[in-house]
Amino acid sequence: MSTRPQSLTTRHPCALDVMTGLALLGCATLGASLSIPGTSQPSDDTPAVVLAAVSCLALLMARDHPRTVTAVVTACTIATLAQGYLPTPLILAPLMMALYWVAAGTHVTITRVLGVGATVMIVITAILDRPTTDMLLLRSVGPVLWLLLPLVGGRNARLRGAYLESVQSRAVHAERTREEEARLRVAEERMRIARELHDVVAHHMAVANAQAGTARHLAPTQPEQAQKILDELTATTSAALLELRATVGVLRQPDDPDSLEPAPGLHRLPELIAACESAGLTVAVATEGEPRPLSPGVDLTAYRIVQEALTNATKHASDHTARIRLAYSDSRLLITVSNEGAGVAPPVPGGGFGLMGMRERAHSVGGDLRAGPRPEGGFEVTTALPLHSHVTDEQGTTP
Repeated sequence: MSTRPQSLTTRHPCALDVMTGLALLGCATLGASLSIPGTSQPSDDTPAVVLAAVSCLALLMARDHPRTVTAVVTACTIATLAQGYLPTPLILAPLMMALYWVAAGTHVTITRVLGVGATVMIVITAILDRPTTDMLLLRSVGPVLWLLLPLVGGRNARLRGAYLESVQSRAVHAERTREEEARLRVAEERMRIARELHDVVAHHMAVANAQAGTARHLAPTQPEQAQKILDELTATTSAALLELRATVGVLRQPDDPDSLEPAPGLHRLPELIAACESAGLTVAVATEGEPRPLSPGVDLTAYRIVQEALTNATKHASDHTARIRLAYSDSRLLITVSNEGAGVAPPVPGGGFGLMGMRERAHSVGGDLRAGPRPEGGFEVTTALPLHSHVTDEQGTTP
């Protein structure tokens, strides 16, 4: 795989190549006309100029065909030196540019082969042309040093181009990753809000429906009891509106003046039980172990799971009773909500949206949940939650 040098790439690369070719032709022409004291050079510079012109014309295609151009320029340079010209930097200028393009645009192995091959042939030609010790360093060591410079420069240009390309690729990858992460966060937030809305609406609507049905049943015979239940129905709907307001409050602008309600937790369990009992469900609570403080996310998760389990018991438990067991240990809280009636299985295989939401809540804080019919009859929901979540919980910072 070849990488073209980026340092010479401009908006008009052809014009740049033409200007470079003319400059190199001037250098080669000047090198053919110069003479060093104590040495003899051909009197006619025309062959050297013609060969330099051919080399410079070939260099116009060096960007796309660096290896072929290097071979042509090397042959022209050898033909020039074979006529008796000294291998000065001016004479070697076209070959130096060709080697630069090879080093900048081809694999390092090809660069080494062409670079070493061209250098060896130039040195051998220069020495065989004048086998005496006259200007031996200029004809041997000089070409090696001068032809090494473009190889190093081209290699550096190649490395810089690869570095810039990798930086650009990383920037594109980072931007794409940020976009994917943003979409993921939006999807997770939508799921969280949908889960909150389901828990709030399903519970309060189920309780309100049970309260309204009980009040209608008692109204002809026990109007005072029916009036009390209707008052509790008003409180239930008011609580539903408050929780809905807190849930959708995260969608407000930061400068909204109204403050949001704090997230519910197990401290509101008595209120939840009272609302369910007003709907005709008898709830018994048993606590084992020393109650321990929970992190906000775990506290909200525990409350929502108990709320959803009691909602299901209100709708499905045939004996209208439910038992809550809270077992505290050193590292976790075990919650069990069960009823002993016949119960009604959720209509969706594997559980409805309520059971699905409870599982998602438990997993979001590093816990686990099991729900299903009891062998002796009824239905049971069991969840084990850590006292302090080791997973970034989305409920901990929002109502």
